[in-house]
Amino acid sequence: MMRTAAGILITAAVLYAFACLVLFLSQRSLIFFPQPRRAGSEAGIMKLRVDDGELNVTTRALTVPDAVLYFGGNAEDVSGSLPDLAAAFSQQALYLMHYRGYGGSAGKPSQAALFADALALFDQVQARHAQVTVIGRSLGSGVALYLASARPVARLVLVTPYDSMVELAAGQFPLMPVRYLMTDKFESWRYAPLVKVPTTLVTAENDAVIPRASTDLLLTRFQPGIARQVVIAGTGHNTVSDSPLYALALDASTR
Repeated sequence: MMRTAAGILITAAVLYAFACLVLFLSQRSLIFFPQPRRAGSEAGIMKLRVDDGELNVTTRALTVPDAVLYFGGNAEDVSGSLPDLAAAFSQQALYLMHYRGYGGSAGKPSQAALFADALALFDQVQARHAQVTVIGRSLGSGVALYLASARPVARLVLVTPYDSMVELAAGQFPLMPVRYLMTDKFESWRYAPLVKVPTTLVTAENDAVIPRASTDLLLTRFQPGIARQVVIAGTGHNTVSDSPLYALALDASTR
């Protein structure tokens, strides 16, 4: 009887360890879902040189003082977001980054790569434009927030943002030691207190992907008077930009 019980425990331990290994090795495939670029022409693409090659940046080039950088979601073709951003920011130049592996960009995505690429894009854009607003949606909210903590951005807009991606993953896999396995943690709470510019959190009322509690917690991480929240009623995580109030929320955040 004892040998049988021990055998069952050993088998269970081996299976659990194997499951942890599989989760560890496949974690980036659960975070990043690279998309091809479906909109726009090559004439509207700026090339950003990085260590793995070149990244594509969808642009609306204008010779004006103000620019907007946009970092999209984990399964987003950012070229499709150009019309919404153009409607919200009619007088600003627009730069929408295709992450590594997305939209024809070279390399493979990771937190470290996305953070470094965001800094490189900002530095190149700031050389052309004096005022740079940064927008991040979903996954990209963590990228945008990190950038705003490290560079002198003019304003920050976070669409359907999270406090910590590793905490969201831990909720999805409650029986797994996710906090120890996950390498791309995207802990936005670490960087929010460092942001010193006006910040808007655009929240979908019925977000089933990023729990409202996570967004509300992130709001508390900022220094007093820095951040405010705009809730768009009747929208979900993927439909928030379909609301006519979306462009208004983005535009209002720049004033």
